[in-house]
Amino acid sequence: MVSRSYISLLDLASGDMFNFPQTIRKIPQVMTVPGNISKVDSNTLNDGDFDALSSECCEKKIIVANFLPLHAQKDLKSDRWSFSFDEDSLLLQMKDGFSADTDVVYVGSLKVDIDSSEQDEVSRRLLEEFNCVPTFLPPELQKKFYEGFCKQYLWPLFHYMLPMCPDYGNRFDRLLWQAYLSANKIFADKIMEVINPEDDYVWVHDYHLMVLPTFLRKRFHRVKLGFFLHSPFPSSEIYRTLPVRDEILKALLNADLIGFHTFDYARHFLSCCSRMLGLDYESKRGHIGLDYFGRTVYIKILPVGIHMGRLQSALDHPSSSTKVKEIVERFNGRKLIVGVDDMDIFKGISLKLLAMEQLLHQNPELRGKVVLVQIVNPARSTGRGVQEAKRETYEITKRINDTFGFPGYEPVVLIDRRVPFYEKTAYYALAECCIVNAVRDGMNLVPYKYIVCRQGTSKMDEALEIASASPRMSMLVVSEFIGCSPSLSGAIRVNPWDVDAVADAVNMAITMPDLEKQLRHEKHYRYVSSHDVAYWACSFMQDLERACKEHYSKLCWGIGFGLSFRILSLSPSFRKLSIDHIVSAYERTCRRAIFLDYDGTIVPHASIIKSPSPEVISVLNNLCSDPKNTVFIVSGRGQNSLSDWFAQCENLGIAAEHGYFIRWSRLSDWETIPHAADFDWKKIAEPVMKLYMEATDGSYIEPKESALVWHHQDADPDFGSCQAKELLDHLENVLANEPVVVKRGHQIVEVKPQGVTKGFVAEKILSNMTSNEKPPDFVLCIGDDRSDEDMFESISNTAYRSSLPVSPEIFACTVGQKPSKAKYYLDDTVEILTLLQGLAAASSSKSRSNTETQVSFESSV
Repeated sequence: MVSRSYISLLDLASGDMFNFPQTIRKIPQVMTVPGNISKVDSNTLNDGDFDALSSECCEKKIIVANFLPLHAQKDLKSDRWSFSFDEDSLLLQMKDGFSADTDVVYVGSLKVDIDSSEQDEVSRRLLEEFNCVPTFLPPELQKKFYEGFCKQYLWPLFHYMLPMCPDYGNRFDRLLWQAYLSANKIFADKIMEVINPEDDYVWVHDYHLMVLPTFLRKRFHRVKLGFFLHSPFPSSEIYRTLPVRDEILKALLNADLIGFHTFDYARHFLSCCSRMLGLDYESKRGHIGLDYFGRTVYIKILPVGIHMGRLQSALDHPSSSTKVKEIVERFNGRKLIVGVDDMDIFKGISLKLLAMEQLLHQNPELRGKVVLVQIVNPARSTGRGVQEAKRETYEITKRINDTFGFPGYEPVVLIDRRVPFYEKTAYYALAECCIVNAVRDGMNLVPYKYIVCRQGTSKMDEALEIASASPRMSMLVVSEFIGCSPSLSGAIRVNPWDVDAVADAVNMAITMPDLEKQLRHEKHYRYVSSHDVAYWACSFMQDLERACKEHYSKLCWGIGFGLSFRILSLSPSFRKLSIDHIVSAYERTCRRAIFLDYDGTIVPHASIIKSPSPEVISVLNNLCSDPKNTVFIVSGRGQNSLSDWFAQCENLGIAAEHGYFIRWSRLSDWETIPHAADFDWKKIAEPVMKLYMEATDGSYIEPKESALVWHHQDADPDFGSCQAKELLDHLENVLANEPVVVKRGHQIVEVKPQGVTKGFVAEKILSNMTSNEKPPDFVLCIGDDRSDEDMFESISNTAYRSSLPVSPEIFACTVGQKPSKAKYYLDDTVEILTLLQGLAAASSSKSRSNTETQVSFESSV
């Protein structure tokens, strides 16, 4: 039966799932190499098709977003479209962060509908004149994709608004989700037409295109792909309500670099990856990385900046100077507080107005002296919530003006129209305080723009009739729930829901001494001017280039179906262990060492019965009966369990507790590591572990004779991981002078004597064989977890020492396809048992052959 989350990339590619056409029409053929026209076929293209192009193409940056950075207008007389760049678009401004010779191509939709008969001509013009590739989503698909799934479902959810009832947000609709996937597929198809995957970098922007990385990664396994989320990423408690939560997370993880404005947003994303996908992250030389099937997916935390030149040009524009003089004359020396917000339910405009009302109520002396100018940008979405927010805004404004206003004075000036940029800069330049009171916002650049405008320019100084050397001052009251808040350390941060606190903050801002206002402004201006949009784009691209450096040093395989598709990235020397190959080597050799892990190697992790099966006992006895073999079970389990389980295996060697206890056969005594006999450290470590066990629900301590292990697999994933880090640090401090090692493994923290590793066991056994004049000529080692990596490394180092007369044939094999120091892998315990049975059969046949030869010889005699 097909799962309800059945959407498959293959289904999407076939076009059978939806009624929407995937791509109306391809853009004209694109010249990617001088003299060569690339005929890109989106259904047959793969990495190998571009080998001839990779060395000659110039590097491109392909910027992908929902909308192109263009204005479009149709001349009614000539019936011809005219286009121009949108100078305020972040996508256009970020070009300043790239080198001058970088070819930047934009992929996205136009904000107007283009008739299908005109699309070819428009595509040609946009590519030639603007380096833009339009996607031309069908109107019905555009509505379901953008206005439906993006704005009515994803956007509210990412801003912490759950659709608890139909009146407050749309509930999940699978048809809209299908439209979202179909739209993302069209974007992918358009990228296919202009990309040279071995040289170009693709940078995808925002929540509209979160599954696009999977479409691109499926087609080009080594595509250089970055993604930046411009909205908040919600906490796991909110995000986990999304029915397609795993699909979106897995799609994002197909990018090489994922960017967020703040650490909070990144932390929420990492928490979701941990809770829902079981992935842990670690910091690698200052960079946060997630190990995802052999690929490292890096996390970038950097808030976007503003374009300084654009703002300064607007301040120098004659219209700005004229507007400044009009505003000065209109408000006649009153203190201005400015707010600039979109009309939507998350901007907190009504809460801001309530704070203004409270300010005038508590401070009668401010009446007639303070004016709040609230500029309302047109709403970007529709719906009942927006209409209610607008109605409430007007009602509160009217009440404030009726209560505290008088002829010639309105405490609140509401500007509800499309305000030109020069007019906004004029208000910014004059306002003594700027307030941004959003209850949730991804970044919000209004405070940055306000700071730059308060710094002014020479022409603005002339319009304001102030000296160019005069000190600059600004004050910010910002919500703690917006992305720019952490970067503005001099701002007064507020909880927008606490109206009294916001009123007090505004009062503090406008009455603060000038010197303090000046110091806060200088601090903010240094940050904003040095962390502009060019710095942001350059920094992101540098990190993306670093994240993609290892693309061609590993082998890549695509695994998984639909939106579960991901890339398995492994070393070129890593391959599946062929039974025929190892049996051939086995038969050629006569001094063999075989090391086998227990859990996850010869017994599945998922098995409820942890004791070995009769088949395992049988195959081990067969291997041990061959005098040419030295066979060892090397496990972290205790000696009693292993001794009981393998009581039937007389010649089997056992290394328990990672090698602290070693027994060469059933009849021999247990040996221990002499230098690790002092366990006084347990008296220090155990009380510390107990503290963390009691404080961490679901955790427990596993005492061993040679070690102590704290497990947290049954605890809350985030809290358990956090406590493990703290415990690791705590134990390292208190045990600093003890002869022990404190290690963090998969959902464990372990303390054990120094030198006790599986690698030491392997080294000891191989050395013993050599000293007994039986140097190994065949070494097989199979394991499945991190502790076995020491064994893989050890057998390679020991076996190739000059003391060995002949280099042995080494087969280090891990379980499952994953990054490892082993050169071989087998998929599961079933294949391992099959392999061991093949080796045992080779020993038996050789033994029978020798016996028959001996009998034949004796008969002839």
